[in-house]
Amino acid sequence: MTLREPAVLVLEDGTRYRGRAYGARGRTLGEAVFATGMTGYQETLTDPSYAGQIVVQTAPHIGNTGVNGEDTESARIWVAGYVVRDPSRVVSSFRAEGSLDEQLTTDGIVGISGIDTRALTRRLRDTGSMRSGIFSGADAALDEAEQLALVQGGAQMAGQNLSGQVSTTETYSLPAEGERLGSVAVLDLGVKTATLRYLQARGFDVHVVPQSSTLEQILALEPTAVFYSNGPGDPAASDHHVEVLQGVLRAGLPYFGICFGNQLFGRALGFGTYKLPFGHRGINQPVMDRTTGKVEITAHNHGFAVDAPLDGPVASPAGFGQVRVSHVGLNDDVVEGLEALEIPAFSVQYHPEAAAGPHDANYLFDRFRDMVVDHVASTSKDAK
Repeated sequence: MTLREPAVLVLEDGTRYRGRAYGARGRTLGEAVFATGMTGYQETLTDPSYAGQIVVQTAPHIGNTGVNGEDTESARIWVAGYVVRDPSRVVSSFRAEGSLDEQLTTDGIVGISGIDTRALTRRLRDTGSMRSGIFSGADAALDEAEQLALVQGGAQMAGQNLSGQVSTTETYSLPAEGERLGSVAVLDLGVKTATLRYLQARGFDVHVVPQSSTLEQILALEPTAVFYSNGPGDPAASDHHVEVLQGVLRAGLPYFGICFGNQLFGRALGFGTYKLPFGHRGINQPVMDRTTGKVEITAHNHGFAVDAPLDGPVASPAGFGQVRVSHVGLNDDVVEGLEALEIPAFSVQYHPEAAAGPHDANYLFDRFRDMVVDHVASTSKDAK
């Protein structure tokens, strides 16, 4: 691995950070965001929710455990670019099948190392996430004004619908593990492997469907319940997914959504969404579950949030009955979960599957299973 080739990270406000080329050489543009996890860099890189974003790792030492085929959350690396301080030159794990630098190069991910990621994180925290670009190889020699113009000409994250870039193009199915309880249709907006495994482990046959699926196509599967996954982009640019979800709710199917699925649930209920200044990304975010009063340390990756009243319950503006905010972020009072009180539906903003951890919120998959079991029992009784 060559560490002496120059590279530069340019923010849209003109701030420049000079470092060394890391991963593939060339140029890449995206929204600069920071992730605070001390572990799990491979899971972060392969999380489809990071599509379109240049990820800054706040942990200083990255790459020491290499990469392997077991810890990936999807089929490829999705980040637009990667920023680290000290990349490990030695892989020190018996599970490793290669180095992170080699994987970044293979997947064409342009990165930069050797910069003060703490200073960069403080700037993004104070000014908000910004359009940015990494330039290495021949692009590192471009005129500074030209580099800045390329960055400022890049797309804003607000208004982007990115689910089509990360979703499956064909429906596929995975069998339930153990006692079968039913089936769940998963709208793939950027779903992670761990999510599907946890649904299978709760006794569900899992039918993963493309993000372009219609309500009729989903109902044709005769699912016991519906699940909306995590994913990248602006929920305000996903009206189709909102309309489909409203149809699912009117059909009386139990619903569970995480991350992007929480934002779309909020919009389906009639609430708005908004862009956070710098978002929540990392595996150390404290959230209170208002149902139990317990505080969980949770994994997050979102730049948008639902605009719903914290004091509730309140009536759903879209006519789905009473709704309450079920989870709240303790750092900034952001809505982290929604629960419908008159229909079987809830969602959370964070990642209860949380590979590589923490696992405080894994119980939510059990809550979903129990909700589905109760709904099936009640509808069977009504049918008699």
